[in-house]
Amino acid sequence: MWIWTTVASALFLGLYDVFKKQSLKKNDVLQVLLCVTALSTLLLSPWLSAGPVEDHLKLFLKAILVSTSWISGLYGIKLLPLTTASTIKATRPVFVLVFSVLLFGERLNGWQWAGSILAIVSLYLLSLSSRKEGIQFSKSKGILFMAVSVLAGSASALYDKHIIASMEPLFVQSWCNFYITMILAVVMLFQWRRQKSEFRTIRWDWLLLLIAVLIVVADFLYFYSLKQEGAMISIISMVRRSSVLVPFLFGIFLFKEKNIRGKTLALGLLLCAMALLVFGTQ
Repeated sequence: MWIWTTVASALFLGLYDVFKKQSLKKNDVLQVLLCVTALSTLLLSPWLSAGPVEDHLKLFLKAILVSTSWISGLYGIKLLPLTTASTIKATRPVFVLVFSVLLFGERLNGWQWAGSILAIVSLYLLSLSSRKEGIQFSKSKGILFMAVSVLAGSASALYDKHIIASMEPLFVQSWCNFYITMILAVVMLFQWRRQKSEFRTIRWDWLLLLIAVLIVVADFLYFYSLKQEGAMISIISMVRRSSVLVPFLFGIFLFKEKNIRGKTLALGLLLCAMALLVFGTQ
């Protein structure tokens, strides 16, 4: 059951990435993040129940990791083609896989290992394809932002495995969104104080509400999957990154992005990897 709820989470996460990219046309990165998390907190407010101080400290640490990943990730998305940025995010499960084996003792079967190795190969092919667009992985600021996003996101995913064992999914999700909203509000305040003359007022966009709904559903399905007996964070993280298929298709048919052939091969291999992971988990 948990593998299919993870697949559903990946679908909603892919749609979230697409509309998040579109929302950056009207507002800055931090403005989009603050609005979306504030709206998400509002949607989840009925589950803001009291809890032990220790639990809140754990969730605040998670909020710091998530905020770091989101801020750097959105800057990366703004500087890179959507297909490139989205597929770079697929490197995160590789780190999660390695450390889930080392820290939590998770053991993959043959099909799961084959899927993981195939995913790594597809990411290498992506790097070759991206260089044809003039993107140098060692010099691009967009690549640097995405690297920070991937590392912070990997740490957050591994941390989820630890905290979900003693907390309910909606408790974790609602309070994390609340703390992330607080962190982003403070960051936004510092940005406003430093750049008053250049600071733009937030422009309302109904896409922001849609994005909030999509991420709430995607995260709920994720935490629900992680809470199930026998769930493996290494597999959940890998399958969830198959969400890159959605923005990739939008990048081809809606945004008319270039150099698709090389990325198609990379993504095709990645999808085969996801299929092996799903099959190996049945």
